[in-house]
Amino acid sequence: MDLSRWLLRAVDEHEAWTEQFGEPVRHSATAVDERQLEDAFQRLGKALATCYPFFHPRYAGQMIKPPHPVAVVGQLAAMLVNPNNHALDGGPATTALEEEAVGLLAGMVGFATPLGHLTGGGTMANLEALFVARESHPHLGVAASAEAHYTHTRMCHLLGMQIHQVPADEHGRMDQAALRELLATGRVGTVVATAGTTGTGAVDPIHTIVDLARDAGARVHVDAAYGGFFRLLADEPDRPLGDPDPWRAISRCDSVVVDPHKHGLQPYGCGAVLFADPEVARFYRHDSPYTYYTSGRPHLGEISLECSRPGAAAAALWLTLQVFPLTASGLGSVLAPGRRAAVRWSALLEDSPELELFQQPDLDIVTYFPATPLRTMGAVDRVAQALSDRCSVSSDPLYVSVSRASAQAFTKRPLGVAADLPEARILRSVLMKPEAEIYLGQMHSRLEEEARALRA
Repeated sequence: MDLSRWLLRAVDEHEAWTEQFGEPVRHSATAVDERQLEDAFQRLGKALATCYPFFHPRYAGQMIKPPHPVAVVGQLAAMLVNPNNHALDGGPATTALEEEAVGLLAGMVGFATPLGHLTGGGTMANLEALFVARESHPHLGVAASAEAHYTHTRMCHLLGMQIHQVPADEHGRMDQAALRELLATGRVGTVVATAGTTGTGAVDPIHTIVDLARDAGARVHVDAAYGGFFRLLADEPDRPLGDPDPWRAISRCDSVVVDPHKHGLQPYGCGAVLFADPEVARFYRHDSPYTYYTSGRPHLGEISLECSRPGAAAAALWLTLQVFPLTASGLGSVLAPGRRAAVRWSALLEDSPELELFQQPDLDIVTYFPATPLRTMGAVDRVAQALSDRCSVSSDPLYVSVSRASAQAFTKRPLGVAADLPEARILRSVLMKPEAEIYLGQMHSRLEEEARALRA
């Protein structure tokens, strides 16, 4: 795809649109000194050059990758207009695009008559879901796995809700026996299930969580900010995700969060929150005497905690979903290589004399650590950090990240590592770019080489 061509076309079409309204009037206050801009732009370029190469498969650190050029074009095309999707008169075109895109996301997770909208990201989306949870079950708390994203603890604190941490099992998933025991206390109104933990990529057994929660009269919210789009692969005949039941059960839950700026090819920030029951709109009810007057049709701002929201994000997502539809052969084909790479790498790690698999991956996140002669968490911690540092400062850099694993997490897994520390650093690689499948052999060999050098 020739990005320059499409960006120029977006600018040309914007200029053609503005000409319909007559000769543009420019105030001198907005004039720019070209030499000053040139100097500032050069400094900007130098600053951006210090970023890690997120676009390259040698970067397998955090959950970051560049947006697809199609999303960039859609973003720019709408950004030049600068619509605001808070109210219909602020973004009439992009409101319609957002509603259509959100409808497609809802169809993906199996919500028939949903209420939902885009957000600035998963944190805001989860805040909204927990806000509705609080209003639905006042005075009751929230249950979330010990491996759930830290945002749930933060948002519960903000909302004045008690959060109950449920231990994780040896696969990094919510422990069902512990959840059953907690639900029996009657103190929980909402259970947060995670479809793709950000630490290990583990997928909670959502199908059994729903049954347990329903028996206790509790809601179920699914934090699928990272893994939500993998629903597209769950029903494939070759079962690239293993058990499809957790993914199918999302349709029976009360709310779900998905982040298009992770696996949806979008630039930051683009999250989404979806509710199965459109009647939860009553919890958002508010008024604005100068905003909600242009239509009797609901405005997106009336079902959102955020006010001003960029219509450009909706345009970017909508355009992307026209090119990469929410099917296994559409956007799913972009996710599948990362999943295949994770499965292949886990097999290589199990056979490696230099590296050890921490746990089998559920998605495209792989956790591992260097093999150490001294089988203690202290030794693993030191060598894992040293290996990450050694790779990143090389003349041929490779970027992996570290993550902290608790002593309990180590002892639950059959790793034979003594718990002499409360937690230890392990290595974590996110294979969310499809190019990771091509680069995997090179990355694995390089890590083995550097691990051997550390042991020498």
